[in-house]
Amino acid sequence: MKPPPLRDDCFAMPRGVDWTPVDQALAQLRAVLRPVVAQHDVPLHGAVGDVLAADVIAPADHPPFMNAAVDGYGFNHANLPTGEEIALPLVAGRSAAGQVYSGTVPMGHGVRILTGGAIPQGVDTVILQEDVNLDGDHIYFRAGLKRGANTRPKGEDITKGAVVLPKGRKLSAVDIGVLSSVGVARVRVFQRLRVGVLSTGDELVDSATPKQKGQIFDANRPMLLGALRQWGYDAVDLGIQADDRGVIRQALNHAAQQVDVILTSGGASAGDEDHISKLLGDEGNLQNWRIAIKPGRPLALALWRGVPVFGLPGNPVAAMVCAALFAWPAFCALSGQGWRQPQSYFAPAAFSKNKKDGRREYLRARLNDAGDVEVFASEGSGRISGLSWADGLIELGHGAENIQRGDLVKFIPFGSLST
Repeated sequence: MKPPPLRDDCFAMPRGVDWTPVDQALAQLRAVLRPVVAQHDVPLHGAVGDVLAADVIAPADHPPFMNAAVDGYGFNHANLPTGEEIALPLVAGRSAAGQVYSGTVPMGHGVRILTGGAIPQGVDTVILQEDVNLDGDHIYFRAGLKRGANTRPKGEDITKGAVVLPKGRKLSAVDIGVLSSVGVARVRVFQRLRVGVLSTGDELVDSATPKQKGQIFDANRPMLLGALRQWGYDAVDLGIQADDRGVIRQALNHAAQQVDVILTSGGASAGDEDHISKLLGDEGNLQNWRIAIKPGRPLALALWRGVPVFGLPGNPVAAMVCAALFAWPAFCALSGQGWRQPQSYFAPAAFSKNKKDGRREYLRARLNDAGDVEVFASEGSGRISGLSWADGLIELGHGAENIQRGDLVKFIPFGSLST
């Protein structure tokens, strides 16, 4: 089933809002976004990276029967002879993984049992083979072993009827193993979120195309397509469209028929050639959010034929920072995972900085060998090389700060965006 579309006014900010703090903008997005993708059933073995559309209930226990945790000998603890040194006769046969001992072990007897072997009737305890002496058909060991030792009870890990994994879980390879262990063969998941990335501008050319005088290579579109693939979404290249309103309208109409979300960068201001903003404003209920953030500020949000459009800033660093902070959590919500925000931790600063009041700032940063975070040499939004140099972002609060070397600062690793 495909959920109903988002409301036409879902991106409208409350009246009177001028510069929106980052937390308020994130809270607004969280309040209005929900899954926009359909659900379907898929084979478990091909579901890595998919998002569960329903809780998975265990159809069986794991382990499915009581079994031995070690190689050794099993017996009934209550019927052990008294004394410090114990001798037990062994029955013929053994219990091993996949080879069940079919009889009942008599009281006062032991049976050979291997790791993973089912605990036979008449046995509740296993002694490690290194703790016994074997002499013919008898074992000898010292008293003191507790009842139930070296056994794994039925359902010790997962109980039949329990929720194994919850709705909204993005399935990892380990999750596939967990579900397989209780006999799950198919799962209900959300279809992969399809995100189209569109560039506009007569000055832009693809890096595979020779550029003419006055043109530049398009960096944002390839960067964002790559980020989307790393995040686990189906990235659709919508190409570079000329600065022509009719051409862009046609491109958006085509995109709305094949993707769940449209992502753009630049072209959303009020200049003569900002056709994206004019078109979305006239026909797509455009909302321009002015975020109190550096780098960044503008975030254009709209619905085009019912498909959400996220317009990022045009400068490469600002585009990537806003994609990480706003698009990634939003896409998590739209894809069925629920709202998520990047993980972060505090680390010592390997730099000093006086930060002004009024905006939250994000600095390109990376951990050095000492575990401290250092920052890129320039804060310019056009220095895209700093994104490659960095392995995360440092977040500085809205107010004024005087950061000194050794002070703890909040570090957001880029790797936390793909979990």
